[in-house]
Amino acid sequence: MSPRVRMAPSPTGFIHIGNLRSSLYNELFARKNKGTLILRMEDTDRSRFVSGAMEAYCRSLKTVGIVPDEGVWIDDEEQIIEKGDKGPYQQSKRKDIHLKYAKDLIDKGLAYPCFCTEERLMKMREGQMAQKLPTRYDRMCRNLDPEEAKKRIAKGEPHVIRLALPTEGSVTFHDEIRDDVTFEWKEMDDQVIIKSDGMPTYHLASTCDDHDMEITHVIRGEEWISSTPKHLFIYQAFGWDVPKFAHLPLLLNRDKSKLSKRQGDVAVEDYLKKGYLPEAILNFVALLGWNPTGDREIYTHEELRGMFDLAKVNKSGAVVNFEKLDWLNAHYLKQKTDEEFLAYVKPELDKLTADHERQSRIARVIRDRVESRSDVLEATGDLMDENGEPDARIIPWKSQEPGDAAEKLHAVRELILLIPQTDWESSSVLEQKIKAMIQERGWNNGEVLWPLRVALSGKKQSLPPFDLLYVFGHDRSLKRIDRAIEALGG
Repeated sequence: MSPRVRMAPSPTGFIHIGNLRSSLYNELFARKNKGTLILRMEDTDRSRFVSGAMEAYCRSLKTVGIVPDEGVWIDDEEQIIEKGDKGPYQQSKRKDIHLKYAKDLIDKGLAYPCFCTEERLMKMREGQMAQKLPTRYDRMCRNLDPEEAKKRIAKGEPHVIRLALPTEGSVTFHDEIRDDVTFEWKEMDDQVIIKSDGMPTYHLASTCDDHDMEITHVIRGEEWISSTPKHLFIYQAFGWDVPKFAHLPLLLNRDKSKLSKRQGDVAVEDYLKKGYLPEAILNFVALLGWNPTGDREIYTHEELRGMFDLAKVNKSGAVVNFEKLDWLNAHYLKQKTDEEFLAYVKPELDKLTADHERQSRIARVIRDRVESRSDVLEATGDLMDENGEPDARIIPWKSQEPGDAAEKLHAVRELILLIPQTDWESSSVLEQKIKAMIQERGWNNGEVLWPLRVALSGKKQSLPPFDLLYVFGHDRSLKRIDRAIEALGG
């Protein structure tokens, strides 16, 4: 049987960087091994369900190029659909299936109804904490007479259903990333598998759905390692084939604390809105805990698919360095044509000018200075100030006299009047002509180019003067130079 893997997010908000990595690794594994990729929405916790989250999750996956073969998806109108013959793929629609499995476990003596109130459980936990004991259920309801339990259920008494886990011995399973992992059963809690509202918890629903959907490999986050014995217990209770498990390393902040959804910008949607390119995000996330070769940082999606190997995923946590995302985004931006780059920055340039030709010129001169769309407004600051008055104190270069600076600007002005319009189509041509004039007159570059740049930008630090000339054009450049000469008294 070819591999079948699943992406199984809870639709409780935007897609977290960690969720995307889990989804990507499942996709890479499926494509490398010619398997099937399923998207299942684990939406049984209705108290945390966020309307529109499923659509947003699918939209983000689609944007970065991760498309499931089966399961929940969105159509061209971005409406939720399902594809495949093993559905429903929304867990909340499988409630009756899960309840039947829970009843079967009770009939086997491997699960039991628990009638303990929240108040009793709270007092129990407080007592355990006071004695510095692990907080876990004391199994008070485990030995209830089955007939009495049925009568209490028939009367409508609130209850949950718990697994009746072993209390002695140990369980060992093989992890594709971590090798063999062992847990003592006495450390395990009798996990709730059906809540008081009749909805299953992750532990029952995910395990049963993985079986029903014929999942062969469960690739998920490290936080689920300690729950795996409970899932194995359910597999063994029904005599099902057990999938292979691979638990991915945690994502960490620089201080090695766990990267959390509550710590600001960790949602993929946030980065897409800021203008980070899908290919940069995908490349960045792929290398959080794994690198195919170790001597490269740039990989296409297809290369990642061809190289993916669970055995090479790191066991230790991966520090998330968002500066690398900036670097990757800048790299992918440099691969774009001028037209593609203009389309990328246009939403920001529209805030500055509606002139398409001017937008095009601005895009050309700032493209090497932009790592993401959020950099555009800062990078264009030298190009949009139409009314600022030049400061005569900063126009001269070093110890240059104001009169000498004015003389140099007059010379540039005379040259500009002679440059034909066709030569204004490239900043490099303007650079060649001005530097040739400087050389012919035996001048120093600094004593000409500094006053010219400050005259055009009004600032000590700005874009090169040739880029400024190119963007401003003939008439606007002359106007700025004239204002600077006037300020110098020349």
